[in-house]
Formats: sequence, structure tokens, C-alpha cells
Amino acid sequence: AGSLAPYPSPVLRQVVDGVPAEDPRPAHAFARLLGWADEVRRLRVRANADTPEDARVARAFGAQGIGLCRTEHMFFADDRIAWVRQMILAHDEGERRAALDHLLPVQQQDFEGIFAVMNGLPVTVRLLDPPLHEFLPHEPKAIAHLAAQIGVAPERLGETVHSLHEVNPMLGHRGCRLGITAPDIYRMQVEAIVRAGCVRKRAGDEVLPEIMLPLVGSEEELVLLRRETQAVVDRVLAEERTPLAVLIGTMIEVPRACVVADRIAAHADFFSFGTNDLTQMTYGFSRDDVGHFLPQYLQQGVLAVDPFERLDQEGVGQLVAMACERGRQTKPSLKLGICGEHGGEPHSVAFFDAVGLDYVSCSPYRVPIARLAAARCLLKADRAAEAA
Repeated sequence: AGSLAPYPSPVLRQVVDGVPAEDPRPAHAFARLLGWADEVRRLRVRANADTPEDARVARAFGAQGIGLCRTEHMFFADDRIAWVRQMILAHDEGERRAALDHLLPVQQQDFEGIFAVMNGLPVTVRLLDPPLHEFLPHEPKAIAHLAAQIGVAPERLGETVHSLHEVNPMLGHRGCRLGITAPDIYRMQVEAIVRAGCVRKRAGDEVLPEIMLPLVGSEEELVLLRRETQAVVDRVLAEERTPLAVLIGTMIEVPRACVVADRIAAHADFFSFGTNDLTQMTYGFSRDDVGHFLPQYLQQGVLAVDPFERLDQEGVGQLVAMACERGRQTKPSLKLGICGEHGGEPHSVAFFDAVGLDYVSCSPYRVPIARLAAARCLLKADRAAEAA
């Protein structure tokens, strides 16, 4: 059997890249169908985007903002990973500060680009989430190479890497825990976000930044981090002499956060459900390792569907519903969204609409699916009401 050469979709080329098609009718039909959906749906649709290019694609597909910008993806770039490692391996406060001072302008530049593309639309930026060991090499040859770069003995560097190793990093020193124990990292990121917002606002853009603190499981964590974050926001705005509204919220991805959502909501401007991690922690499944047994679970009917592809409404979904209800009991104006990949899966979108979320966020190329799914929820509800 032969193989077919891939052929780029003329609809995508026209919609995303603006390349005229020989036959414009498919792209026009695509836009018209989504336009009808937008007239009907209540649920807003954002995108998960980490770069200006991701943001451009998302906006071309009709995203109404960014629901998740993952700052750690920016750290892995070739021109900054060395400074990230230097920050992690610093011997003292001075070395760490020097590395952070180098990272601040490049991270600010990232945010300036995203804010420029998303002019007039909200951008939710998640502060650093993964554990620090993910930024370090682990193979002896790579450790020796890095040691030579930064001028330390390979043995010493190996000891440091080993000391940061965690048996179960998904449940370890990451997210808000890292922000509390190493606050300089979050302070740098918040400063980069706010300065970037001020730059773009002075350039004439409407900037709507939302800072998201990940992995919060207790009220006290959010109280401490919100106070730290707000202090940096206030200081930078005073220095920039530019008024800018900055929302501060949290990612709900720990089951305990759903249970005490009423207390957490008192200190949050918004909740964004991280259903990828919430599913992991509720089931006790590691998404990275579930492939060893999930196919058999599906084949034998232990699970009807992959819970990482379609939201488990009976379990994880009930935690989401509980957090929505309890959060809005405390703060009726609380903005509610979801930024896991479930945000682009139609059955999951219907559930999120039913429990009253304000928006879903998914990868840019799933935005059209989410727009259609959100409209379908309302049409189904209308038909059900008519039948009754």
C-alpha cells in the first residue's frame, strides 16, 4: 500500500494564515456556522496559549481570551534555560537575584507580545507550576556539561540535582508550594506581567491581565500568596505610573480546594479548574503512567471512557459543581472557568455549561469545537423545554 502526502486544509490556511483559497466557500461556511453558534451560546470560549503565535492562532479561531498561559514553557527556551538553572543552583541570594534580573526582561517581552495580540481580551497567566528539578539535567553526561558551563564540580552539581529529586513530583514541591518557599520566582513573574501590561497599555492596547496561583489547597496558602502578589502589583504600578486592573485568582486542581471553596473564594477574583490534575488526584491516576493499564480498563469495561479525554461527571464533575456552588455562596460575582483539555470536549463542555461556568479554555485548534458545543447545550435545553 502506498501513502498519501499531507495536504494543508484550505479552510485553516484561510482562517488562520489569511491565505486566499481557490474556492472560498468552505471557509465562508465554516465562519457562518460558527457565527450562528456564537449567537446562541452563553458559555464563552478561551484558549490555552503560551506564546504570541499561539495567541494569534487562538484569536483567529475566535477565542475570547486566554484561559491558561503556562509560564514554565517560556523558561525552557534555549536563550533562558541556562539562567533558569543558574537561579535554581545559586549559592546565595546575590546569585539568585542576578539570574532573576536576567530573566525578568525576557519574560516581560513574552507577555508584551501576548498582550498585544490579545488586545481587548483577558489573559490568564499561571505562575510557575512544575517542580524545579524538571529544569535540570539528570544524565551524568548532561550534568558534567552543565557543571563545566557554570564552573562547579560535577559531583557537587549531581548532589544538588539529587537533593531536588522527588519520589512523586506531581504531589510534591511545586505550584503555590514553590511560590511560598521560593517567593522571589513568583515576584519576578508578577513584575514581568504587570510591567508588560503597562507597556502595552501606554501603546494604546486594552490589557486585561489575570494572575493565577496554581495548586492552592487551603485558604491560608492563597491569603499569603495573594498578599505577596498584590504588593508587587501595587509597587510596579506606582513605579510605572500607569493604572491597570489586575485580577488575582487561583487554579482549582486539588480536591481539598473544592471542599473548602467557600473559604478560598473570599480571597480570589476567579477560579479556573485545572481538570487534568483534578482528575489525577481524584482517581489517584498518574496521567503520565496511566497508559500501562488504561487500555485494559477500557477494553474490560472498568471505565467507559478515558477520564482524561472526557470529564468524569460522577466523580470529578461533582467536585467541580461543589466548588462552583460554594465559591459563589461566598462571592456571587466570582468568575469561573476551566482550563484543562476537557474544555474542548463536547460532552464535558455541556457539563460545564450546566454547572454555571463562565468560560471554557482549550487548545487553539479545539476552539471551534468548543464554540459549537457551547451552542449545542442551549439548543438541546430549548428543545427539551419545548418537549416538556
